[in-house]
Amino acid sequence: MSDAVLVVLFAAVGRASHDSDVWLGLGRTAWPFLAGLALGWLITRGWRAPFAPLRTGVGVWAATVTGGMLLRAVSGQGTALPFIIVAALTLLLALVGWRVVATIVHRARR
Repeated sequence: MSDAVLVVLFAAVGRASHDSDVWLGLGRTAWPFLAGLALGWLITRGWRAPFAPLRTGVGVWAATVTGGMLLRAVSGQGTALPFIIVAALTLLLALVGWRVVATIVHRARR
């Protein structure tokens, strides 16, 4: 569930940074990435190893960015190269980053 929250937060921050009404268009901005995220969870079977940075995190991230951008393109939303780069890096940090931190914390507690 935290992945979905991070994707919605990503969409909200993006809308706010462009002086857009965050709440009015949040669903329109977030849905392509949420769909990509769901696909990523299915492809990686993320429920088997939800905290794994490589096995789950990288696959979920790749599907979220790829699926999100493809769905944005077919739905008439922007996919400019700078946006793709920023989205890819931000979602990498969010979707893989928390898993890396969780893994480090888990190993430190052992």
